[in-house]
Amino acid sequence: MTRPPELYACVYVRELPAQALLRLRPELHDKPCVVLEGEPPSESVCAMNTRARLHGLRNGMTKVEVETFENVMVLQRSPKTEAAVRTILLECAGAFSPRIEDRSINGLFVCVLDAAGTEGLFGPPLMLAKHIRQRLRSVGIVGSVTISANVHTAVCLARGLSGGVPARVVPRGEEAKALAPLPVTVLGITEAQDETFRIWGIRSVAALAALPERSLISRLGQDAKRLLQLAHGKHPHLLQPIDVPFVLEEQAELDSPLDELESLLFGLSTMLEQLIVRARSRVLALASVTITLRLDGGGSHERTVNPRVPTNEKKLWLKLLQLDLEGHPPNASILGVHLHAEPGATSKLQLGIFSPQLPEAGRLDVTLAKITAIVGEGNVGMAVLDDTRRAGDFHIEPFSITTAEPPCAATASPMCLRLLRPAERTRVEIQRGQPCEIHFRSRCYTVERVYGPWLKGGDWWNESIWGNEQWDVIGKTTDSAILICRLSHDFILKDWRVAGLYD
Repeated sequence: MTRPPELYACVYVRELPAQALLRLRPELHDKPCVVLEGEPPSESVCAMNTRARLHGLRNGMTKVEVETFENVMVLQRSPKTEAAVRTILLECAGAFSPRIEDRSINGLFVCVLDAAGTEGLFGPPLMLAKHIRQRLRSVGIVGSVTISANVHTAVCLARGLSGGVPARVVPRGEEAKALAPLPVTVLGITEAQDETFRIWGIRSVAALAALPERSLISRLGQDAKRLLQLAHGKHPHLLQPIDVPFVLEEQAELDSPLDELESLLFGLSTMLEQLIVRARSRVLALASVTITLRLDGGGSHERTVNPRVPTNEKKLWLKLLQLDLEGHPPNASILGVHLHAEPGATSKLQLGIFSPQLPEAGRLDVTLAKITAIVGEGNVGMAVLDDTRRAGDFHIEPFSITTAEPPCAATASPMCLRLLRPAERTRVEIQRGQPCEIHFRSRCYTVERVYGPWLKGGDWWNESIWGNEQWDVIGKTTDSAILICRLSHDFILKDWRVAGLYD
């Protein structure tokens, strides 16, 4: 099989500290925002958005200089948020090629992916660049994409692109022509080399490429050969791909402590939307969401929401999180939010032809959450018998939706036992080891027929030992009232109870 010709795409994101903080805060998109780094009082601007740059702010300004501008939003740099966004961007690039290399530097995201052979999936290179930019926009990041047959040409061209040119494709063999008008700084030169080129009058890549190789090496050393190869678009590179795990996580740091749940839900809406977009891009849905709140004082508050079936409905997730947090509120002010989601299949529920119509899964989850908020945790679900012979022992399990055919109805019995839960205490007279008289609900019944006893017991190996005998009796009062019931006699507690009534 013939190997396709080399083709590389470079994803270049400027002002990463600012974009990472603003992607989950849509209310700040129309305001000039700057990001400060460093220890007070020597803080300086390290990144900003476009509106701040249009207001005249520049990188390196001190906090005092920034405060001279009006209506400027000042944010603190968050390395954790940048690392999380960098992982998301690598995940986006990994959707177009399994071979990607991270070449990020301080304040910039640079990623190179092997695009050879992708024409059949994403079309020509320009269409591939458009798809990559759309994927970046879907996660709230603006970046540029350059495509070339040489890795370094794609990276250098991305450095020299202006904000008005979001994508560029260099035809094979025209690498030097594409780099020629760019400033020489796009080649990644050192400060000493930059000063030397300024003294020589070398401003563009074309001027550097025109210099003789031997003379340049004799003055700058062996690194000059690398610079000439970069200027001609011929410097070789061995791609070192990395493995990017698919982890659905979003986190946000708050500017001030938060106490109101409604304000928290506003931020959760944007974070959930990002999780859904990333899961949907891989044809998946959110199966569970774990929210971890970083609290004032150093503590944390963690809750997990698990609906019946995986879903990508943002309103449903918001409602479930709201009901859960209202029932289990944090005990301090909130300083940060972290969301972690587990992906699940998006398959639809297929019912049988004769299966009963089930309620919509999302509405059922909300209804169960509302009932749980009223009756308490662990009191909503379906009753499941325990593995014991003790009467009435069961536990509650969450409801599960099944597509199995309903079982055939059994033949109705003329008599049924109506269980009393809890069993009602009664007084029983014994004669010859059998019940002869029952005092139940202010009436006295004379036993006419008695069946039993049936002995049961268990847990003899621990302190919760139990044992009882059960009788089925038929009693009658003086005014011909009939009682057909099941009596239970506890050997340990020495008391009699009516456990059920036969109708």
